[in-house]
Amino acid sequence: MRYAIVLSPEAVEDLEHLKASPRASVRDAIETHLRQSPTKVRKSRIKRLRGLKRPQYRLRVDDIRVYYDVIETSVKIVAIISKSESTDWLARVGEEE
Repeated sequence: MRYAIVLSPEAVEDLEHLKASPRASVRDAIETHLRQSPTKVRKSRIKRLRGLKRPQYRLRVDDIRVYYDVIETSVKIVAIISKSESTDWLARVGEEE
């Protein structure tokens, strides 16, 4: 099944602020991993976030983290941020269960 990829306005802004090479890597990873099987947890790539209602998942692309939710047949990307900012961002924005 092919999932639709939807970027939030914040995620679009985050993507635009990345340099060209990491931006291309993130786009490729989104197409490769989230288009077909966004909920298939992989040891080092996709992680289901425990204790959070939103965002549900994290995709790791080098030092960039892509946070997203899966809603029926679409993947809503809520943020694309660096690893160093992840903990603070999740504490601020993450919705606990």
